[in-house]
Order: sequence, then C-alpha cells, then structure tokens
Amino acid sequence: MGTTTRAARFSATSSAEPAEVQSSSSSRKRADALARLRAAFLAAITHRRRRRQLGSSLTGTIFGRRRGRVHVALQTDTRSPPVLLVEMAAYSTGALVREMSSGLVRLALECEKQPINPGEKRRALLEEPTWRAYCNGRKCGFAVRRECGADEWRVLGAVEPVSVGAGVLPDDAAAAAAAEEGDLMYMRARFERVVGSRDSEAFYMMNPDGSGGPELSIYLLRV
Repeated sequence: MGTTTRAARFSATSSAEPAEVQSSSSSRKRADALARLRAAFLAAITHRRRRRQLGSSLTGTIFGRRRGRVHVALQTDTRSPPVLLVEMAAYSTGALVREMSSGLVRLALECEKQPINPGEKRRALLEEPTWRAYCNGRKCGFAVRRECGADEWRVLGAVEPVSVGAGVLPDDAAAAAAAEEGDLMYMRARFERVVGSRDSEAFYMMNPDGSGGPELSIYLLRV
C-alpha cells in the first residue's frame, strides 16, 4: 500500500515538472515578444518624429581630422541629434578642403535599391546604412551611416554657436591621441533641402546674403 502511494506521488511530481518548465518557457517567450514589440514601437515613434521635424532648411556640419575621415552631419536644430550622420571611410578632410578651393564641390552618395517583400515598407532614404561616395564625379570609397557618439557630440557642441563659418577646433586631453591625424577642422552652414522623390534628395549650401563663396551640394540617390 505504502509503495503504491509513493509511486503515485512520484508520478504526479514527474508530470507536474514538465508543465512548470513549459509554463516558464512560455513566459520567457511572451516577455521576449513584448520587448521586441516595445522596441519596434519606440523606433516607429522616433522615425515619425524625425519625419515631422525635417523641414526645407537644415544645418550642415562637415568635420574631421586633416588626415582623417570626413564626417557629414545634418541637423534640423543645432541642439538636436543629426537626422543624418555619415562617415566617408576613404576620403580625408584635407582632400575635401583642397577640392573646395576650386569653388565647386558636389558630394554624391549612392546606395542600392534592395528588393523588398510584398507589404513591406522601404526604409527612408536618410536611414540607409551604407553608400558609395563620389566627389565631383570621382569615386572616393564608401560612406557609412553613424550614430552620434560622444566624439561627434563634442564637435557639434563646440560649433553650436556658429551659424556659418569654418575653422579649426582646439584639442582637449581626451582627443590628444587622435591629434597625430592633424587639426580637427570644420565647416558649418545652412543647407536647402530639395526632395526629388523617395529615392533622391539634394542639399544645397546657402551662402549668407547671396555673397560669393564656394558652392557645396550633397546628393543622396537610391538606384
């Protein structure tokens, strides 16, 4: 009789354990699914907010070490995160400065138009991750979209009072290691935004008061 009772208890405990494991696994799956849903929801809100704020005129900042990579940042407001921040991986700031001495610079960034599944929405042009880069018709490597990190914010914060201008930023102790790539140079101006289609946009530098100066245009193309 006692043996039968113990066997029954063992059978009941054994059958309950898989149920508990299955319940725990289901809870984890629900929690993971909820986390993914929240992340997607927050990303959608951020995207919609960016699209609403993006107007016909933006602040553009081009900066980088003289022998380092060129960074291009476009902001709707000087205190807001860039709606576009790209790093040109194989083109130095010094080379761009020399090109600007000619008085006319056209930067073109091209990306592939990838096929999408039925019902899937194509990402916004400014959110494309990688680009082929050209300067005045000559290929100059690739450009990569970046998030605005501490180093980029340091530059954008330093030039925040500047509406139009160019110059060299002083180095602090934290940036001393990068100084071997030369001075940290910047150029800042307002740019007029012209949307051709979902796959093409252009940004034209606006010279203040119509004064003469170098012409700089940035073209984004999805082909």
